[in-house]
Amino acid sequence: MEFIECCIDGHKYKGVTQEVGLSQTDGPLTYCDKADKNREELFLRALCLCHTVEIKTNDAVDGATESAELTYISSSPDEIALVKGAKKYGFTFLGNRNGQMRLENQRKEIEEYELLHTLNFDAIRRRMSVIVKTQGGNILLFCKGADSAVFPRVQNHEVELTKAHVERNAMDGYRTLCVAFKEIVPDDYERINRQLIEAKMALQDREEKMEKVFDDIETNMNLIGATAVEDKLQDQAAETIEALHAAGLKVWVLTGDKMETAKSTCYACRLFQTSTELLELTTKTIEESERKEDRLHELLIEYRKKLLREFPKSTRSLKKAWTEHQEFGLIVDGSTLSLILNSSQDSSSNNYKSIFLQICMKCTAVLCCRMAPLQKAQIVRMVKNLKGSPITLSIGDGANDVSMILESHVGIGIKGKEGRQAARNSDYSVPKFKHLKKLLLAHGHLYYVRIAHLVQYFFYKNFCFILPQFLFQFFCGFSQQPLYDAAYLTMYNICFTSLPILAYSLLEQHINIDTLTSDPRLYMKISGNAMLQLGPFLYWTFLAAFEGTVFFFGTYFLFQTTSLEENGKVYGNWTFGTIVFTVLVFTVTLKLALDTRFWTWINHFVIWGSLAFYVFFSFFWGGIIWPFLKQQRMYFIFAQMLSSVSMWLAIILLIFISLFPEILRIVLKNVRRRSARRNLSCRRASDSLSARPSVRPLLLRTFSDESNML
Repeated sequence: MEFIECCIDGHKYKGVTQEVGLSQTDGPLTYCDKADKNREELFLRALCLCHTVEIKTNDAVDGATESAELTYISSSPDEIALVKGAKKYGFTFLGNRNGQMRLENQRKEIEEYELLHTLNFDAIRRRMSVIVKTQGGNILLFCKGADSAVFPRVQNHEVELTKAHVERNAMDGYRTLCVAFKEIVPDDYERINRQLIEAKMALQDREEKMEKVFDDIETNMNLIGATAVEDKLQDQAAETIEALHAAGLKVWVLTGDKMETAKSTCYACRLFQTSTELLELTTKTIEESERKEDRLHELLIEYRKKLLREFPKSTRSLKKAWTEHQEFGLIVDGSTLSLILNSSQDSSSNNYKSIFLQICMKCTAVLCCRMAPLQKAQIVRMVKNLKGSPITLSIGDGANDVSMILESHVGIGIKGKEGRQAARNSDYSVPKFKHLKKLLLAHGHLYYVRIAHLVQYFFYKNFCFILPQFLFQFFCGFSQQPLYDAAYLTMYNICFTSLPILAYSLLEQHINIDTLTSDPRLYMKISGNAMLQLGPFLYWTFLAAFEGTVFFFGTYFLFQTTSLEENGKVYGNWTFGTIVFTVLVFTVTLKLALDTRFWTWINHFVIWGSLAFYVFFSFFWGGIIWPFLKQQRMYFIFAQMLSSVSMWLAIILLIFISLFPEILRIVLKNVRRRSARRNLSCRRASDSLSARPSVRPLLLRTFSDESNML
């Protein structure tokens, strides 16, 4: 936050100087070069007194001194910017000691004011006030807040002097606050003091009573001026929002700023393009008619017809409607949103909401300004309940964003100067907005792929495990005879196949992180829960059924010749089950090895180590006569099985047959990918020779010409 300029009685003050006098007249006014000296000092005193800023003194020795460097601390960076702005013009806030607010004026004189009451800021009132007592005994109320909250409470003839300045600053993208005051006579203060104490001590409806008292106090004030503070965009904020758009994400901005300020910010961060046609549902557009609800209904119908003419296909899916690039933007303010959600008739309210959501889905971006915290949560809840149940993600950096963060499916808090409330109430926390790009497009992409593969692989390997046991029942007279030994049944999911998929779900990077961040369109491949849809599920099911069938019947046909050794020894039931289980373990583990694209020493260790552990365990389990076992069913089974050359050939052949469909799919996929890359490179070469730059798509121009992308 940085203090840019201020306005006192219609005169603009801009510049760093101790002498308040270098001003420019703002609008067709008859005043001289600057405002009255007393009004200037009154305005600066208001900036030094109307806040909740505290002082942190940075000293090399114990004890505070007047010349020590002052560090301002506050829950709101706006207040710090205003106090520093007053300091530029010669009024320095020195702190609050024992209820006495101290400041140093331009003449280097120390002034003290007794702080009587603080009327704290809240999102509904959109203003805060302090009541102070001067050394001369005068009682003053200083108030600062949004123009919509202050203008109705001051004299009408004073508004015009400042309104042009406020609107101009809002158009420039600055955050504006209006400053007012009034003098309270002692008799009125006694009544006010009594009402405040009663409201604070109330045991029931305390907040409502305090709000009513605050509302009665902050009336009939005198407007002094306004301030303009620049809330600078963080580094690479525009590039991040562009990347989110290219990834197919619908971006809504919910803010408490004025519409002009929020609109300028949206253009600066490229949420709105110069070619974007803006549809406005604001107080200005609705108050043109006496019947606000009728005018709102007319605008909603008009906007919907315009969008339907532009996009006639009304049967498209929700996913397509939210991912296509459309040159329309919607602007709605808090009062209009309340009218949409809380209409006088329930049927009308539902109709308004339905049309409003249809308009929102067909717009590129939506800007909601002058939003209260609860309204932000209402919008998130409304989007969550849409047909198709879209996934919502809320990002905020202040306490007023907490309700929105808690309402959404996923909440991300930014650790900024607004405090840590948002970060503490979020699912994830990032230090800068630009980190959202890597968090979503890279890590979000990778973790979705890992988790989706984890779920499908667990289903696949257990289907392969159970299907031979199920088929075996048709050949054992449904006698519940197990195909596998009890030790194998226990160790399959615990030891033999658990670590490889665990390492995969933590380390896999099927696409490089730099590639994911540089090409946001890759995120669209996993949008709409693509990897957990019916198609992938059926593929995994078919693959598991095929492999399970090969395991069982391949071994079954092998056992048509009962004597498989030169000495005429006959293999039995447990040898049959051990062969099936050996092929099973090797196949599902090698399937995961084929799926792995990012090999580390951990992957090598757990994959090949799991296979080695299975062989070692089988030799160990069947090579010793265990005294605690009543029967030794597996004694020397595994060693005898591997002593046969035909068994080795059978195991290798069955593993290859089981993995052949997967190997064939990977080969065809790689051939298709190389062909696509070759065609794309040829197309780009031809386009670079023949196509003009002006006819390139907007997104292609954006992501190829920008040099400061992550």
